[in-house]
Amino acid sequence: MKSHKTFVLDTNVLLHDPKALLQFPRNHVVIPIAVLEELDKMKRLPNELGKNSRETIRLLDSLKIIGKGNLHSGVILDNETTVRVQPEFKNHVQYDFAMSVNDNRIIIAAFLLAEKGEKVVFVSKDFAARIKAEAIGIEAEDYENLKYSYENVYTGIQYIEMPKHDIDLFYKNGQIPVTNINCRPNEYLVMTSPENSSAVGKFDPVEKQAEMLIKVGNIWGIKPRNVEQRCAIDLLLRDEVKLVTLIGQAGTGKTLLALACGMRKVFDEGSYSRILVSRPIMPLGRDIGYLPGTKEEKLFPWMQPIYDNLDFLCASTGGESNETLKWVLDSRKIEMEAVTYIRGRSLPKMYIIIDEAQNLTPHEVKTIISRAGEGTKVILAGDPTQIDNPYLDKDSNGLTFAVGKFVDHHIYGHIFLDKTERSELAALAAEIL
Repeated sequence: MKSHKTFVLDTNVLLHDPKALLQFPRNHVVIPIAVLEELDKMKRLPNELGKNSRETIRLLDSLKIIGKGNLHSGVILDNETTVRVQPEFKNHVQYDFAMSVNDNRIIIAAFLLAEKGEKVVFVSKDFAARIKAEAIGIEAEDYENLKYSYENVYTGIQYIEMPKHDIDLFYKNGQIPVTNINCRPNEYLVMTSPENSSAVGKFDPVEKQAEMLIKVGNIWGIKPRNVEQRCAIDLLLRDEVKLVTLIGQAGTGKTLLALACGMRKVFDEGSYSRILVSRPIMPLGRDIGYLPGTKEEKLFPWMQPIYDNLDFLCASTGGESNETLKWVLDSRKIEMEAVTYIRGRSLPKMYIIIDEAQNLTPHEVKTIISRAGEGTKVILAGDPTQIDNPYLDKDSNGLTFAVGKFVDHHIYGHIFLDKTERSELAALAAEIL
């Protein structure tokens, strides 16, 4: 018979997934007092950390209702998980850990349980904390529940070979049946023949056929430079596709394409009332609240890449760049917002662009997408290999997670952009550095 394990959860695990303590069926879950103290300090924060702290505390408080027992000896849940809170112990072990550091108190709590003979696993999103635990002989793991493999991530494009006759029929009829290929909804098919004929179509999951892409010309001064960008533009311009994810390294055009298509949809076609652009605030120094000035003045340094892209698009239209940019900003049809302030809003008929989405947790992505009102389109763009959040990696971030969760849904589309088009230097740097 398999012996039960005791999973000691670090604070960052519960901040990443407030329901994490329910994800270890037929095992013991221990929450050290130090974790509760950290959650209690964070519960008043107005951001996602505060929300998740409150949700975790409420869940712990409700366990005695949904389970049997108490948090001292253990609450037994329906999935045979036993959850208990570990009281504080004095550090009488041989390791010289500063007990003023909460991470150390949590690790020592795990160590003392192991000393009692329990099969302990320390679960943390903090790589350094896991190393500390392993250094004193405690098995340590990352929290794996909200993860999808980045290495096997869906690309959104499939390359297939077919007879030239079929490609000619595709151009003639505007579509071609696709029955012998396993395709995802809104997946793009790059069709080639031995005679060097080629075509690009989008898979229609209802009709089970590849259809022609939307005809586009100049979009606010820019044109696609490769097949991935062409497919991305097609997704960005389709109103029936409500959620689009774009993954790619720096210089592949993710943000520029999303912004250009948003300008087309809002200013030229009027399909949406406004563009809302947001980025996670991941400061290397002090947070936004400590910066001087109004909210707009505080946000400006974080939104500078967006303003740079706007300036480039306005310059590409052929007129006076400064005048066009001033007209765009004065129209009040473009709103810049920190991700923190999106929660709680209802956002109907808007074209929402979330840049640097790889720095969001799965719960933060859920919060953003669930704000979408009637007629709203959401674009998540980012590079999971460039993450500033210390508790996320390329598999556990919200962008990769969204791709894995939405891949089979008809209102979703995704493109993996792998060609850097910013400049020859940028492309070379991306390849060799």
